[in-house]
Amino acid sequence: MLKIALITNFNIADKANAAMAVANRLLSKDCEILIAAFHREKLMRMHKSRQEFRYLPIESVYAEANLLIVLGGDGTILEAARRAAVRGTPILGINLGRLGYMAELEPTELDLLDRLFTGEYELEERSMLRVELLSGGELKSFCYALNDAVISNGSVSRMIELELSEGGNPVTTYRADGLIVATPTGSTAYSMSAGGALVDPRVPCVCVTPICPHSFIARPMIFSDDAVLEVRNICAREKMLYLTVDGRMNFELYRNQVVRITKANIKTQLIRLKKCGFYRKLRQKMNDTNQG
Repeated sequence: MLKIALITNFNIADKANAAMAVANRLLSKDCEILIAAFHREKLMRMHKSRQEFRYLPIESVYAEANLLIVLGGDGTILEAARRAAVRGTPILGINLGRLGYMAELEPTELDLLDRLFTGEYELEERSMLRVELLSGGELKSFCYALNDAVISNGSVSRMIELELSEGGNPVTTYRADGLIVATPTGSTAYSMSAGGALVDPRVPCVCVTPICPHSFIARPMIFSDDAVLEVRNICAREKMLYLTVDGRMNFELYRNQVVRITKANIKTQLIRLKKCGFYRKLRQKMNDTNQG
């Protein structure tokens, strides 16, 4: 029996309703629906709690599920990806956000869920980054990123100074509002907004994009995905900067501390039910943005 986890923000009525529409479709098949236990009371108040669901601690949901169906925008998928990738659990995204580059289905396409049970789907692997925070050469903490790692001054838009090296060799020094190190998946997110290149997810590379650089010669750079990138905080004016990973996790970055970024040994697996490549989806999303 297929064990399918439903991941969304059940505190928002529209998302809870969308999740129940998915559940109704799935329960006609041979499967089990897993939901995080802390959502149970909320669903009971909304009269949407069902006996067919299994409510488990959140870690058990990710540990037991054969696949995840994530309803929301790209941010929700990013959060699920970090938990799922370490277990190799594939993700099917249903777009309830604005653009939804990583989502496979729109809410109007739930009939395609039947393909999960007939094997009519493909798994698309997306590379991830291992982001390490070093102090005095010692590892302080690390995490994984599907989209990007961003170093900035936080909520205050003020110029900072960062030193970039690769494999121990100096590359350049940036005087900018910040620096984005992104995967090909993340190239369509913050990096794109900052003027970075759009990269096919199949290309093995890492994108480095300065945010509002204070130099005419500072340009986005593309590195091989086997690069060992290190970004040092050399900002004399600010005591502390911030490292933000996938827009969710934040770390304090003090003067002379280093962020080391390498290709992760895990990958996110996205379920593809439709024959729709990266460029077709990119064109569609861009058209939707222009019309909006």
